[in-house]
Amino acid sequence: MKTNVLNTDLSGRVAVVTGAGGVLCSEFSKVLARAGASVALLNRTYEKAKKVEDDIRAEGGIAKAYSCNVLDKLMVEEVAGQVLADFGPCDILINGAGGNHPSATTDKEYYEEGDIDRDIKTFFDLDESGVQSVFNLNFLGTLIPTQAFAKQMLGRKGCNILNISSMNAYTPLTKIPAYSGAKAAANNFTQWLAVYFSREGIRVNAIAPGFFRTAQNEALLFNADGTPTARTGKILAATPMGRFGTPDELAGALLFLLNNEAAGFITGVTLPIDGGFSSYSGV
Repeated sequence: MKTNVLNTDLSGRVAVVTGAGGVLCSEFSKVLARAGASVALLNRTYEKAKKVEDDIRAEGGIAKAYSCNVLDKLMVEEVAGQVLADFGPCDILINGAGGNHPSATTDKEYYEEGDIDRDIKTFFDLDESGVQSVFNLNFLGTLIPTQAFAKQMLGRKGCNILNISSMNAYTPLTKIPAYSGAKAAANNFTQWLAVYFSREGIRVNAIAPGFFRTAQNEALLFNADGTPTARTGKILAATPMGRFGTPDELAGALLFLLNNEAAGFITGVTLPIDGGFSSYSGV
């Protein structure tokens, strides 16, 4: 069993992870289990969460998968009750469910004369329902689980909520206006929650990953034959460290912000983890 980063001890604590079947959140779940937490794995597709459960159990950790649509408030509340019965009250909530959708993505980075009459998806062609679905998943998909699980934190000092933002919350990336806007809202919501729960002793923070290769962005970053796209070339040219991040490189930030001794006076922050992307002006 791998050791956890920073020697953060989460023994006896209950962690809930939404979007636990995804590339990043599955890694987060394993990190939490290695630190001693009992991990509730919430995912819309149960089979993906069950695979993470099996991996954690194979390492000697404690975890259980739950099928959960984070946009269905009744379902989330029902799962919260199941987690309470199975493990006890939630101490740590990782709001990791999120993502983009092709219908909310333009085909080109810039509008050029005549594009509106061409067979390409411009800003004017963005599907309203697609944009709404992206906002709902990234914002309401954070709000609803927080409503359900933060109730279990009330009156219990030392609980933590960690939202998963993105570097495009600071500077919007081309082609994905809805996702960028939704993550900016998540940053703002993190600050709001931090203030709201400050008197309850619940700390609320976020991490903002830069560019990590995941299933969601695979098609944007690599062609069907595996060669890098032009977008990948631009990303790496603007990342001083010259590479994509790997999921395990988020573990230190995750455990630091959840460590009540190391980060006990930190709340309302969003920590960038981007290989220097946000620091580089291009010259």
